[in-house]
Amino acid sequence: MTATPTTPTSAPTTLQALRSPRLLTTEVLAGAVTTLALIPEVISFSVIAGVDPKVSLVASVVLAISMTFLGGRPAMITAAAGAVALVVAPLVHTHGVQYLLPTVVLAGLIQIAFGVLGLARIMRFIPRSVMIGFVNSLGILIFTAQLQHVLDVPRAVYPLFALTLLVVLLLPRLTKAVPAPLVAIIMVTAIAMIAHLTVPTVGDQGEVSGGLPGITPLEVPLTLETLGLILPTALSVAFVGLMETLLTAKLVDDITDTTSSKGRESWALGAANILAGFWGGIAGCAMIGQTVMNVKLGRARTRISTLIAGVLLLILVTALSDLMEQIPMAALAAVMMVVAVSTVDLHSVRPATLRRMPWSETFVMVTTVVVVVVTHNLAIGVAAGVLLAMVLFARRVAHVTTVARAADGDGVRYTVRGPLFFGSSNDLVEQFTYAEDPPQVTVDFSAAQIWDASTVAVLDSIQTKYAEHHIEVRFTGLDEHSTAFHGRLTGTLN
Repeated sequence: MTATPTTPTSAPTTLQALRSPRLLTTEVLAGAVTTLALIPEVISFSVIAGVDPKVSLVASVVLAISMTFLGGRPAMITAAAGAVALVVAPLVHTHGVQYLLPTVVLAGLIQIAFGVLGLARIMRFIPRSVMIGFVNSLGILIFTAQLQHVLDVPRAVYPLFALTLLVVLLLPRLTKAVPAPLVAIIMVTAIAMIAHLTVPTVGDQGEVSGGLPGITPLEVPLTLETLGLILPTALSVAFVGLMETLLTAKLVDDITDTTSSKGRESWALGAANILAGFWGGIAGCAMIGQTVMNVKLGRARTRISTLIAGVLLLILVTALSDLMEQIPMAALAAVMMVVAVSTVDLHSVRPATLRRMPWSETFVMVTTVVVVVVTHNLAIGVAAGVLLAMVLFARRVAHVTTVARAADGDGVRYTVRGPLFFGSSNDLVEQFTYAEDPPQVTVDFSAAQIWDASTVAVLDSIQTKYAEHHIEVRFTGLDEHSTAFHGRLTGTLN
């Protein structure tokens, strides 16, 4: 996917939103409701990573604000994410939290290099079936992650949960002036506080009050031994973060029918992670569920919403932490479940759609979903889906190459059709009747193309076999690229 202008083609710009009270209100409210949904997830991820909840919250503030100005995808929420937490957890638990800073900085540098070198274009190789699997598995993970907040909980949770669902689902039918999730969260929190209900709250997920931390100190020596220790984790953080961020950016592109710069998003994520490492302590990437909430439910389209999310999160962590801790988890769980259901591509799993789709496409989609759900790692699932898609593609292409034999005056002409690469050309040598052919043989490649060195080696083998039978063989019809490629390698591979 090539880098494209960072300004969406059919969405309001930040300047237009600032000049329009209606658009500005939409952006501010979307950022506000997204922030409330961000808090419990960031706190729970900090537990997975083995760091203090405030570390993840402050890092999320830094990530959200810095990506507002640096990122290439407007309206996308970046914060301390679960994928990164899973990757850094073994390092923290085994060697200590002091190794996080150099790991995060190194991961950021790798991401910057990835973006600067234009490697974000590899996203074009992720097929649609993997993207659908990515989206569907995301919805499943978001939904199942909320079940802990509505199972085996006090009875008072269920009326609050039901009220939140009713407001979120019904209020948009009456008005879309304010985001329904924001109204639901405020209403349910007020009821719980006024009625003194004993229900699980955000404060039960982890301590979030107190002052802001200072600059993260470097407590490990910068030696080759340290580099060898942190490099595997840093590489994992870098590529897992990039994969989730670029996939989320592509998803938002599709939702909003706009374009964004994936190269800029890559190096910006690296810069933001370095900043978060020095002031906060942990890395992050795009938060897919919160981004979908911001864009779909909140209808945000500009950087204003992400800036509001970062600033409001900073205010909640500092001045309003006591109030934030009173938000019932039932309200946030209900909102996220609605987001999860809206995230799943229901059209892709309808029987009518599945009957029309090639079995290989469905198999890739299902495999992606299963691997993600089993591993709870979106990056592993996407990698498995892409690998399977590549194997199935190679298998399919290998069977579209044909060889036809026909008389040609006193000789024989073979016509080869289809792409020639290692998968399709390895058995090409068996398609010729060497002992039975006359002295003059022509092989016509007008309808074929040479893609790799394996094919050149096979053509050399065909010439050798004909030479053993004292038969002259001519290759004709090669296009300009195939002729140059064949001419450069023929005779040097065997």
